[in-house]
Amino acid sequence: MRIDVITAFPPLFDGPLSESILKRAQEGGYAEIVLHDLRSYTRDKHRTLDDTPYGGGAGMILKPEPLFECIETLQNERSYDEVILTTPAGRVYNQKLCNQLSMRENLIVLCGHYKGVDQRVIDALVTMEISIGDYVLTGGELAAAVIIDSVVRLIPGVIGDGESLLSDSFMENELDCPYYTRPPEFRDMKVPEDLLSGDHKRVETWRRKAAEKLTRERRPDLLRKAPHGNDKEQKS
Repeated sequence: MRIDVITAFPPLFDGPLSESILKRAQEGGYAEIVLHDLRSYTRDKHRTLDDTPYGGGAGMILKPEPLFECIETLQNERSYDEVILTTPAGRVYNQKLCNQLSMRENLIVLCGHYKGVDQRVIDALVTMEISIGDYVLTGGELAAAVIIDSVVRLIPGVIGDGESLLSDSFMENELDCPYYTRPPEFRDMKVPEDLLSGDHKRVETWRRKAAEKLTRERRPDLLRKAPHGNDKEQKS
C-alpha cells in the first residue's frame, strides 16, 4: 500500500511515522508513506498557502492553487483509490471504514488546516471526507496519523499475530474483553479463575461474556449496530 500525505506541516509526522508498527511496516515493505510539503507547490515568494474567506469572517482558508497542483501531480503518476480530506464535516471514522481502506492500494490523505479548505478542491478532487470525532483539532495532521496507523496495522503481515487483530475492539461491534498477565495475584487482586484453568473453551466463554458485559456498560450503542444486536438484547 502507498499513502501520500499532503500537509503544510510535515514535521508533525516525524514521531508517528518513525516508531513502532508504522516504522516496521515501512521497513518491511508493506506500506510506503510519502509526505508532501504543500508549500513546495506554491508559486509566490512568500510561499502563501492560505487567504481570507470571501464574505468575511474569522479564520483563513487553504488556497486551491497549491492543492490542485499537488494532487494532480500525484494523480498523473499513478491511480489512487481515494483522495481523503480530514475535516470535522466528514464521515465519522470507525472500524468498518478502516477495514475498507486497508484493502485499497493507493491513498492520498489531505490534511485540512486553518478554518478549512477551498470548497472547489473538495468538489473537484476529494472523494472521501473523514472526521475522527466530534471535536476540533488544530489541524488535520493528527487525524491523518490516526487513520494511517489504524489502516496500516491491518495490512497482512504487518502484525505477526493476525488472530490478535480479529479480537480487537470494534471488530465485532463489541469492545474487547479485559486482559491479565503474570503474576496471578498482585496486591490482593486475583486473576479470574477461568483464565487460570487451562481450559480453552472455558477461557473463550469467559472472554466472550466479559466483552459483552463491558460493551453493555460502556458502549451499548455498539450492540445496537451489530447484525443481531436486537436479538441478543432480547434474549439476555
